[in-house]
Amino acid sequence: MATAGKIISCKAAVAWEFDKPLVIEEVEVAPPQEKEVRIKIVATGVCQSDLYFLLKCMDKALFPSVFGHEAAGIVESIGPGVTEFQPGDKVIPLFMPQCRECRFCKSPKTNLCVNGSAGHIDGKNFESSRITCKGKKLLQFLGVSSFSEYTVVKELALAKIDPAAPLDKVCVIGCAICTGYGAAVNSAKVEPGSTCAVFGLGAVGLAAVMGCRAAGAKRIIAIDINPEKFEKAKIFGATDVVNPNDHSKPIHQVMVEMTNGGVDYSIECIGNVEIMRRALESCIPGWGVSVIAGWTNMQDISTEPIQLMKGRKWTGTLFGGFKGKDGVSQMVKAYLDKKVMVDELITHNMTLDQINEAITLMKHGQCIRTVLSVSPQ
Repeated sequence: MATAGKIISCKAAVAWEFDKPLVIEEVEVAPPQEKEVRIKIVATGVCQSDLYFLLKCMDKALFPSVFGHEAAGIVESIGPGVTEFQPGDKVIPLFMPQCRECRFCKSPKTNLCVNGSAGHIDGKNFESSRITCKGKKLLQFLGVSSFSEYTVVKELALAKIDPAAPLDKVCVIGCAICTGYGAAVNSAKVEPGSTCAVFGLGAVGLAAVMGCRAAGAKRIIAIDINPEKFEKAKIFGATDVVNPNDHSKPIHQVMVEMTNGGVDYSIECIGNVEIMRRALESCIPGWGVSVIAGWTNMQDISTEPIQLMKGRKWTGTLFGGFKGKDGVSQMVKAYLDKKVMVDELITHNMTLDQINEAITLMKHGQCIRTVLSVSPQ
């Protein structure tokens, strides 16, 4: 392309400060360096994780930043040493990279990647950012920064997808779908005929409901304090819906009574440590498994040791246990084969200029997933 090797000036939604509206700015996106790929972002979802770091966690070391990590786009140019991608490829950037070479990538036991961790899940590396504004480097959130018309990512943090995939739909596979669906099938390992409870019916929770159904669960209890989400949960496979506010007893007691002792599997999709505990205690002793899929780093989790001593298992998941490159391409294919629902999660479509409106919708629980059109294909 004509822009290869040159700095690209484009629009991005910049977070200059914690808990302040994003500002649409002109930014400069540098050419990709060794083993890097520059991509044009076509569509991006607005995820609760973006809102968490923008509005809740009060980590000022993250600013100024370009948020966004659930996206799909097209390769614009490649840096030296890149062998897996060519300009024009349809791709999804990964906040969970996969180098395929480290001991973690070679193990079937985890989807972590030693070579991809810096600048991603726990990274605040401004120096590696390829995005600047007004002479100042902007943090690339989770190594992605999809609230920008262009961005640069590492080759190991990018998945090539089927050219037939509609980018304004499959972008949500880059976070919500894989996280929730994988929490059920990969992390909980839900078995046919089992009983499951899913706490929280945002995009991740609904994907978890879908994963439980795909795994063959016979009873799937969907739990949320917003009853407007219940019909959507039934579309994804919920057999029961429960609003904790309708009960005088704690929700874990309600679950135990509803299921004759507790559910086989529970999945927490909110990021609330109190609900994480209740999800665990909703599980049946002996073999119950509870998976934490919701993100928070502001509080510790706790429970009575006897809850685990009785045989319950408490575990967590990042990106639903999917290895980044393999899992994303697999889930895009499943979508194209009509084995995974994606369109049904998208309740609003907006443009990058409307990003603050999209944030307000999510902040007040008025959407499941908003997809922003960032650049024309």
